[in-house]
Amino acid sequence: MLGSVCERVVVAVPPGYDPERGVDYETVTGGRSRSESVRNALAAAPEAEIAIVHDAARPLLSRGLAERCVAAIHAPGVDGAIAAAPVTDTIKEADSTGRVLRTLDRSMLWAVQTPQVFWADKLRAALDVDDATLAAATDDAGLVEAAGGTVAVVEAPRENLKVTTPLDLRVAEQLLERRGAEA
Repeated sequence: MLGSVCERVVVAVPPGYDPERGVDYETVTGGRSRSESVRNALAAAPEAEIAIVHDAARPLLSRGLAERCVAAIHAPGVDGAIAAAPVTDTIKEADSTGRVLRTLDRSMLWAVQTPQVFWADKLRAALDVDDATLAAATDDAGLVEAAGGTVAVVEAPRENLKVTTPLDLRVAEQLLERRGAEA
């Protein structure tokens, strides 16, 4: 899917991974952390002006969502855009003993997803940090924010789910079957 939105697709893979012949993407060896893998992939595309970062754990990415994220970075002063879903649960902050410290205002909270889209120069600068900082990062938008960048939120459909549990996999399979039937 990203190949239809991107001029070039670079995938960070585990050491020793041998891609199938005839695939329409390039591979680089991933790093010890997620953001180090992103840094390696971005280094393989020095000509890139826009970088779209997407996790394989979200296999239901739509072209429309990727395009909306790309469009969002063209707003004045925006360095990146992230797909995200509004938080619907009540969220509480607790200390290490489990004691609730406060209840957060969910009307302002978003569950961050991928794709995350950036002006490539802004992402390169944000990734130019030590390995410990990269390892601590939970997403690349946080690194861009820490470097002084501005990141916009693009509302994502519920179908852009992350497959991390057996239930997630069953839901993804059902959604893919539905897409196939509608095609």
